[in-house]
Amino acid sequence: MRWELSEEQADFRSVLRGWLEGHCPSSSLRGWFDADDPGPFEQQFVTEGWSAVGSPEELGGQGGGLVELALAAEELGRVAAPSSAWMGSVLAVPGLTDAPDFAKALLADGVTTVPAVPSGAVPGVRPTVSENGSGLSGTVRSVLGGDRARRLLVPVRGPRGTVLALVDVESDGVEMHPRALTDRTRTVADVVFTGVEGTPVVADVDAVLGQMALRAAVLASADALGVTERMLEMAVEYAKQRHQFGVPIGSFQAVKHAAAQMLVQVESARSIVYLAAASVESGHPDAHLHAAAAKAQVTAGAADAADAALTIHGAIGYTWEHDLQLYYKRAKLDRVLFGAPSAWNERIAVVLDLVPAGAPSL
Repeated sequence: MRWELSEEQADFRSVLRGWLEGHCPSSSLRGWFDADDPGPFEQQFVTEGWSAVGSPEELGGQGGGLVELALAAEELGRVAAPSSAWMGSVLAVPGLTDAPDFAKALLADGVTTVPAVPSGAVPGVRPTVSENGSGLSGTVRSVLGGDRARRLLVPVRGPRGTVLALVDVESDGVEMHPRALTDRTRTVADVVFTGVEGTPVVADVDAVLGQMALRAAVLASADALGVTERMLEMAVEYAKQRHQFGVPIGSFQAVKHAAAQMLVQVESARSIVYLAAASVESGHPDAHLHAAAAKAQVTAGAADAADAALTIHGAIGYTWEHDLQLYYKRAKLDRVLFGAPSAWNERIAVVLDLVPAGAPSL
């Protein structure tokens, strides 16, 4: 099955791709790395309206849904753009929909609000922040975009179960500890809360965290799709240029097979990702299976494609001067971002009526 975009969606992707190619060349990326600040790109992305696409108009967005967000994630991955603040913001949206006036104010003024959940696990695990009568206390490891945020949407373990609270990062008792990643196109931070006052958010917490997990799976998969497509283009281009034994290495059967396998991964991933996005957006009964399959298959495939692309390039592909290393590292992070493939495969397994190993077949 091949997923077909609507005319409007195709136009959106085309225009965004052109904008990103002009505003996020690899030379600019390296400059932001040196300055340890992707703020100039993040600010442009917000002020020119791209960050509002895919969020409801009643929340200050420009409309659209998860398919449009997946398109944006794919294109951001395709240029290895700094995207932690953007992804964190769109993951927080489900927690703000029951307070539209408040949420609209947050989105309209460009304030970045990200969920205070560990980026190395499927969202929805037991909260590590608790309410002990004197404020919120606890530590959340590796919060995606935590160092880029102005506010945090925090799952809190309280006496009556899990609740949500909004916390300003400038509040007394909040400590932000950025962590270095091999993939320098994204950022994470450990957040420590010590007796912090938060603003309660009225919401169905289980539903919010469940939706957050599905959106995270789709968007990480879409990012991996964009990364894989770009690595394929780079591998094919390099295979035509590099010669061994007097001929391009692209003429070797092993190189052809590797590139063909990468192409199969790209085309199959595109259908999986956009089916999952549409399924989650529409509330399909099997949306949780579609999202889990996308996260498990697409991000694992992207990590394998990164290895194949590096093999085709040889050692030069991992040098700082070569752009492939940007995509290689990004693909490897996408694989474990918000849960490794094994965690998402487990989510599929627990809801399927599977026959235990060794059981007699009917």
